[in-house]
Parts: sequence; C-alpha cells; structure tokens
Amino acid sequence: MNKQIAIEDYAYELPEERIAKFPVSPRDSSKLLTYKSGEISETVFTDLPNQLPKNAFLVFNNTKVIPARLHFQKATGAVIEVFLLNPIAPSTVISQVMETTETCTWHCMIGNKKRWKGEVLEAKISVDNQEIFLTAELIDEKENLVQFDWKSLSFAALVKAFGEMPLPPYMNRKAEAEDLETYQTVYSKHDGAVAAPTAGLHFTQNVLNDLAEQGFKSDFVTLHVGAGTFQPVKADNALEHEMHEEQVVFSIDFIKNLLANSGCVIPVGTTSMRSLESLYWFGVKLSKRENSEEQLPFYIAQNYAYEHEEKELPTIEKSLTTTISFMEKSRLNQLVGETQIYIFPGYKMRVCKGIITNFHQPKSTLLLLISALIGDNWRQIYEYALENDFRFLSYGDSSLLMS
Repeated sequence: MNKQIAIEDYAYELPEERIAKFPVSPRDSSKLLTYKSGEISETVFTDLPNQLPKNAFLVFNNTKVIPARLHFQKATGAVIEVFLLNPIAPSTVISQVMETTETCTWHCMIGNKKRWKGEVLEAKISVDNQEIFLTAELIDEKENLVQFDWKSLSFAALVKAFGEMPLPPYMNRKAEAEDLETYQTVYSKHDGAVAAPTAGLHFTQNVLNDLAEQGFKSDFVTLHVGAGTFQPVKADNALEHEMHEEQVVFSIDFIKNLLANSGCVIPVGTTSMRSLESLYWFGVKLSKRENSEEQLPFYIAQNYAYEHEEKELPTIEKSLTTTISFMEKSRLNQLVGETQIYIFPGYKMRVCKGIITNFHQPKSTLLLLISALIGDNWRQIYEYALENDFRFLSYGDSSLLMS
C-alpha cells in the first residue's frame, strides 16, 4: 500500500465557465470522450453503443435523489435549513425509513443552526388538497440528530412535496422546477440519494433501447449517494482523508447475473464502481470466515482492500460464488450494508474493466478513483477535455474510460 499520495498531484485548473450549471437537452446530446488503448477520441453520447467493447456488461445505479433540503421558517422570520444525510430510526435502512408514516430520525446538516434555540420547528404542507403538519426537533445537538413527526403520508411523499433538490454546491444556484426531472436518471427507482449518480444522467430510453438491441446486457445496483461525495480532500497526503460511508443494496439475482457476465464489467459512474468493488471484498470477508455460522454484516472499511496479500485473494468468480452461497444458506434475497471503500492509485480493480463517468473536481476522491483505473493518463484526458470545450462536473459531458 502507498504510504503517501500528494493531493497536489491531482490538481488542475478548472475555470468557472467550464462548470456546467444546467444540463444539455436532450440528455443524450452531450459530448462523449472515449479513452481506449491509450487513444483519445470524441463523439456524442448517442454513439455510446458503438464505443463499448462488444462483451460489455453495464451496471447502473438506480438510486433516486430525494429533495433533501427542508426549509423551516421560525416565527421570527429566520429560516433553518435541515439537510437529510442518513436515517437513524426507526431503521438505518433508507428504503424502510422512506415508507414510514409518522416519525423518523435523521442525521442532518443544519444551516443557520445558531438560530435554532431548541424549539420545535413546524411546517404546513399541502399534498393532494390535504394539509399535513410536519415538525422537526433537534434531539441531539452535538450529532445533529433531528426527529420528524407527522401523520398519514409516507416520508418519501412528504419530502417530495416539501423539500428542494440538493444541487451540488459548486453550481452556485438554487434548484429550479426543472431540476426535479433533470437531476434524476431516467431509471431512478429507490428513494434515498442526496446527490445524483451523475454518469447516468446522459442516458435516455432511446440509448437504453439501442444498447439492448445491439445485445448489451445490463443490471442495477443501488448505492444511495451521500453528501460526502462532494467532500474535498483537505489533507496534503490524500491517504489521511477520511472517506464517507454510503449504503449499498444488492439482490441475489443481480449477483448471479454479475457472475455470469463478469468478463467485461463497465460500471456507469463512480458509485456503481464503488458498489461493485465493495461486493468483491465482501466475498473476501466471507471466504476468510467460511467455517463460521455467524451472520456477517455487509460493511467494507476504508482500507480493508489494502490489508491482504495478493496470493491469498480469490478470483472475482470465487468471491461472488461465496457470497451467493452465503445468501442462499442465510435465506437472504438481498444484501444491505455500508461501504467506506477508498479507491486510490495503487488499488487493483477486481471487478471493473472500465467506467462511464463525468469529469470530476480537482483534488477529489473521485479523481483519485479515475487515476486508480487508468493511471497518470487522467491528466492527458482532462487536458484534452478542457482544450476541446467539454463541460465539467454533475451536469457536464461524459467519458468512457477503459483500463
């Protein structure tokens, strides 16, 4: 394992005007940079099926962004912003909490917190001609735990009616009505993300149909993207950065499908890549305790992938087979857990042969992940993108990068 990675080596100049504040329309008209065998080319995103290896198996993240910014106005006029991060009760499983109908507790970020003096905040929300009263109480000031109470509707429906889409801070603008649709993939399904898996924003139903017609296979995982994805690396040595945790969900049918198509796996986005690589390491955890009857939680710690001798590690096929056997024995139809995996230069990809992704911020963990896949050539690719009018970050253009 590397002992030091200078984050300054992953800096580049990103002019403000190159940051896409709004998406292109239609989605699939964005530019596509392709990097294969050391060569760079460009086309439009609708040409993706012609750029992929013929045996590519695409893995999409079908998380759905929730309008996670909740604004409560006090009687004094002060506005408190409560930004949902991850649920604490009645469950830590996001899908379960989104279906609750009267109370739940979340770990939050709180804007204008100094004006929240401990009183219960209240908002009146109109949903389908019905008035709902939502209250918020700061039950743990140190940990920013907020308890919400209401009646009848699911929390998902309540948030959809009351919340604001959580656009990335670098867009420097308020969310507009159109963002409810454009900051969501066309295949989003499971509520819980507070940031979009932006590599998927370019896909339209037409592109998905073209991929299917040309024989490409695909499947879905769920990783609920957290706000930590925007957290900059502040340490001079990137290895001192503390990675955020994100919740992942895998069905047993997905894992079986992945096993049958493991030859050329191409994740759509860094979140899909983190999910897939985490799944491999869960199989490693299981293989090291295969004689134990204990139920293992799905949790991959930040540096777990760097704690093993290469000769001791199983193949991807062995890892997935071990996981499937564990799930069948435990009568589990799905795995739900957390990953903190940190993918940086020196990491060996276990599952993924490439990635479809946008262009990322300087000195970010996402850029470190890209470098882990393609090495120092990331700089050549980004220089090309800057010189050829590619748009950057969440609403920006796309790339297909092959290792």
